[in-house]
Amino acid sequence: MFSNEVEYEAAMKEILSLMNKGEGNLSKTEAWKLRKMAVAAEEFEDIHYPLPKPKTIPEMVELKRFQLKLTQAALAEMLGLGKPKLSQILNGKREPDVPFLKAVYQKLGVDPGFLLDNA
Repeated sequence: MFSNEVEYEAAMKEILSLMNKGEGNLSKTEAWKLRKMAVAAEEFEDIHYPLPKPKTIPEMVELKRFQLKLTQAALAEMLGLGKPKLSQILNGKREPDVPFLKAVYQKLGVDPGFLLDNA
């Protein structure tokens, strides 16, 4: 873990340098070092640059979509929804209904308390 911003910035430069070499061109030692520094950078960022917590159901669903690296179409399929319905809910043009909330809870693991408080 980095103890300050200077160490973090130096590590980020080294991470970029290693990444620019290409994964296939790294020695085992370099690949190990890259992984360790990336984990340490992520831990530092989580503490010093936390993402704001979602305040609405659409924000929470978008965060989960980002974390799962899903397109909106893939998320709609995962939730068992039509793409237009999901898009309308995420854009605030339609209120989340019970089937949507149930799918978000079951498929994305969103806390039911959050869903009830924000529905």
